[in-house]
Amino acid sequence: MNCLALRPCASVSSMCIVKRFSSFISVIGLLVLGVPFANAAGERVRFAPKFVSGETFYYQIETRSTTTGKSTTPIEDPEGESKLSQTISLFVRLDVTGVSQGLPGAAQVRFRATFEKSSARSESDAFDPDAPSLEDQYARIEGQSTEFTLQPNGQLVDLNGLTNVFPNLSETDAVLSWAQALATGGRFPHEGIAIGQKWTNERPLEGSPLSGLLWRTESTYSRDDVCSQSGDVRANQPPGSASDCAVILTHFDILHRSSNQPSATPEEYRRNGLRTSGTWTGSGENLETISLATGFLESSTQTSTQNMDYQIESVATGSRIHRVSRVESQSEIRRVSGLESKP
Repeated sequence: MNCLALRPCASVSSMCIVKRFSSFISVIGLLVLGVPFANAAGERVRFAPKFVSGETFYYQIETRSTTTGKSTTPIEDPEGESKLSQTISLFVRLDVTGVSQGLPGAAQVRFRATFEKSSARSESDAFDPDAPSLEDQYARIEGQSTEFTLQPNGQLVDLNGLTNVFPNLSETDAVLSWAQALATGGRFPHEGIAIGQKWTNERPLEGSPLSGLLWRTESTYSRDDVCSQSGDVRANQPPGSASDCAVILTHFDILHRSSNQPSATPEEYRRNGLRTSGTWTGSGENLETISLATGFLESSTQTSTQNMDYQIESVATGSRIHRVSRVESQSEIRRVSGLESKP
């Protein structure tokens, strides 16, 4: 069943939960981080998005994931899916169509994302005739656009477009999840960062069938290095600083926070008469190069692994779903010249 980036998952569809949640993981550290205020030796750099109406950016986005595992359900399915591999490739033109009043990094920004190139490939050891084809869906959005408003905390609201392909498009779908990283959010200390500095961030992890999960990141501003840029991207940068990039390495983990709660069941599942238990762990790294002249991300490479072993039980009937799985994913993004969209 190809439910990555298709429609909201049913509460008990364990394979769908895994794939949509892994899409959320790949959001971390993808796109524009903002404009630095200073970068002299020993001085701190502050990154804050500073978008201008009429600006256009181009990004090449590649994501790959492999999910392996097994589900035990009340009705045994000997032909059930146990391995799924998916690859998604997007070439996106991103136009800034409006910016609200506010300081850089604190304003709402309206974007139009046009998918100038779009393709996907999916391989599975099971066949679901009722599931839409991932390949067909991504082929259909080529040339189409979607609009959204990016809030300072990274949330996407007022989504419009692509409803003919993705009727229930949300910010967690793979076709759009990368856009949440356009906002700096709480990733960087407000006072700025200096070479060699490390900082951490923690926040609750929403959307999984288990409560009490924590998303923890540890980042290091490791050094400045030569940017790897192309075409009109370099030409648009101020003279004398086009080759300078900050290199930031981030390690992240999914942890379970200590809690006095007697159950690991999220409230949404509880309201629907379900109880959950088990474990969900994960880790990964993200390497970014960020232009010190413009503050925009020039490249990003991310890898992650998740391991799940959880159970969902109906209070009313006692029926259970037990899911054990592993998800390995990679994502790459490059800021590129618009010329790369040409045949």
